[in-house]
Amino acid sequence: MATPTSYGSLRSVEAGAMGTELATTQAPGVKLSHAGLLAALRLGSAALPIGAFAYSQGLEQAVERGAVHDLDSARRWVVGLLASSVLSADVPLLVRLQLAWSLGDEPSVRRFSDTLFAMRPTRELREEERQLGGALFRLLERSGLEQAIGWAREPHATLAAAFALAAANWQLPAEAAAASYCFAWAEAQVGAATRLIPLGQSAAQTVLSGALQAIEAGLPSALTLEDDEITSTAPGQALLSASHETQYSRLFRS
Repeated sequence: MATPTSYGSLRSVEAGAMGTELATTQAPGVKLSHAGLLAALRLGSAALPIGAFAYSQGLEQAVERGAVHDLDSARRWVVGLLASSVLSADVPLLVRLQLAWSLGDEPSVRRFSDTLFAMRPTRELREEERQLGGALFRLLERSGLEQAIGWAREPHATLAAAFALAAANWQLPAEAAAASYCFAWAEAQVGAATRLIPLGQSAAQTVLSGALQAIEAGLPSALTLEDDEITSTAPGQALLSASHETQYSRLFRS
């Protein structure tokens, strides 16, 4: 079992400091197998029955206040949160979670999941983590994955922890798992924007295209962040999420 101090960025994986379980899948030029591609598509699918469609992560309040009101402002919202939270916190912790699951190191899984949970600044965002993470853990448990047993009841279960378990079990390369995670998040946000602003289908695809460009550009550095570089800084989202529960009428859960 790896010790907590052996965890680091994907640079450390490639250097061998974190063992071979993920390092063997990360060498430049490694081709994603058909099975790996299908696993990545499955994890990133909006059809995954975990309830992500029910949350807006503060976007509903942003639309209510007029901060997000058209294609350009929706794109700024999605790309901004990718840069300030998803790529800077979720992705590097996802990498660590996937390795910890691969090594059977549940204490480190709990530590990394606790860290991500603590980065969610509002009750609404923390409840979302519990709901989505718990739903995916239950799905994995029903599919016969023994490591998932009991995790749905963990108070600090996160979506990233469950996502990483599936990725580790299906032997998905860390880059592919991270790309799938980011796509699923971005698609859920664009879906929320489509209903709230509202956006037409073509405009929604334009916003999603901007998100995909940001993911492609930001993923390499996100995967190589060291422990002291992991951060989530989205105070505007925190304020909007905190006030969402008092919004007069809501489409999304609070």
